[in-house]
Amino acid sequence: MFQRNVLKAMVAGFVATVALSALMLMKSKMGVIPELDVIAMLSRMMGNSPPAVGCFAHFMIGTVVWGALFAWLNRHIPGDSYLTKGVVFGIAAWVVMMIGVMPMAGAGLFGMKFGVMAPMMTLVLHVIFGAVLGGVYGLQRPVAQHA
Repeated sequence: MFQRNVLKAMVAGFVATVALSALMLMKSKMGVIPELDVIAMLSRMMGNSPPAVGCFAHFMIGTVVWGALFAWLNRHIPGDSYLTKGVVFGIAAWVVMMIGVMPMAGAGLFGMKFGVMAPMMTLVLHVIFGAVLGGVYGLQRPVAQHA
């Protein structure tokens, strides 16, 4: 049962990553915080790899890492719906990114080297990611897990 839920969560993670990527592309096209380019940041963190490698990593993180983690932690995430659980999970993922990934990428704690808009923008994006993740996961009718 758990394996089926992980696959469902990975599908949801992929859909959420597509939605997040579309929003990031729109943000970039509008010129909003252009230095906050997750694909470029990931590429630099992987030894100045080509953007395609950063994009692949972005999709693997959203699909495999966050998707599987959502399935595994789902029973323990507060909320009365998968949508709510997804939003809570998205906020937790944002915190991890702000205190872990951003400093490693050279953007400072909470990405403050990019200004105060960076943490706010990334929070909105992670809430949307989480909502899509939880919503799509819930639409797939996950298999009940017993304690």
